[in-house]
Amino acid sequence: MLNALQVFTTVVVGLMVGVEFSVAFIMNRILDALPEDSGQLGHAHGGRMLGTLMPFWYIGSLVLVAVWAVAGRHHHGAGLVVTAAGLLILSVVMSILLLVPINNRNKSWTPENRPADWKKQLQRWNRYHYLRVAVIIAAFTLLVAALA
Repeated sequence: MLNALQVFTTVVVGLMVGVEFSVAFIMNRILDALPEDSGQLGHAHGGRMLGTLMPFWYIGSLVLVAVWAVAGRHHHGAGLVVTAAGLLILSVVMSILLLVPINNRNKSWTPENRPADWKKQLQRWNRYHYLRVAVIIAAFTLLVAALA
């Protein structure tokens, strides 16, 4: 049963990393290359859609890793799993304190109501997002190492 939990958790976290990596390095570049106001509208829609989904994914991933840490506390790699859980906690805290406030503003913007510094705010969100992606990649790497 522990093996199934380990594999399932690693897949769930790995998929989350893939989505966030894609947002950072693919989707944002595509949206930024769209003409006129399409990119900003795409960022707002993405903020609404992923802003609804990702909190459940982050918290669900953290819960799965915590269950793995408890269930596997006497097994090889337990320290790696606990460290991964700490990194996922950090990613949630980063999200709440740094990214969500910007996203909550962005998701309601239209070409008619967006602030003059909207691009600067999205750039700030991107910088924080890159850092968060690095944190969750590190957590995922630790989980993979704990499987060995």
